[in-house]
Amino acid sequence: MTAYECKTCGKVTSDKGHLCEPTEVGKIYSCKHCGKQVSNEKHVCKPQVMEFKFFCNDCGRSAVSEKDVCNPAPIND
Repeated sequence: MTAYECKTCGKVTSDKGHLCEPTEVGKIYSCKHCGKQVSNEKHVCKPQVMEFKFFCNDCGRSAVSEKDVCNPAPIND
């Protein structure tokens, strides 16, 4: 599904007729953590951050699951 983002308010939707100044941004994704419609499939939201249990020893990226990073290490509380 193609997504459009409003240049004025930043809202993302698949229906550009609902935006005051739509700009095509590509595909649209629904975040499985917060439900927000986003144009970036690597979107990170507060509910997801609260679930992070691992990080990558190479690049530092955080993740919920070991399989989401290439060199996983557990995050110590």
